[in-house]
Amino acid sequence: MGSFSIWHWLIVLLIVVMVFGTKKLKNMGGDLGGAVKGFKDGMKEGGQSTADDKDAPAGQVSHAQAADKATIDVEAKQKS
Repeated sequence: MGSFSIWHWLIVLLIVVMVFGTKKLKNMGGDLGGAVKGFKDGMKEGGQSTADDKDAPAGQVSHAQAADKATIDVEAKQKS
């Protein structure tokens, strides 16, 4: 009584397919897979750039930061 049998899950799957349709479910699955792949690639790139930052001594700009001229890093100060 506490768990669903295979027949319950098959009925739920049939209802979901009838509501959304197979084409829309296929597109959502592809979008989800692309998002996961993009997340993994971003995590790999993030891990590599932090390794470069650790090698640079404090107060010096690493090669990765120097190569990116579009980024401006400033320190905000409050008026008293």
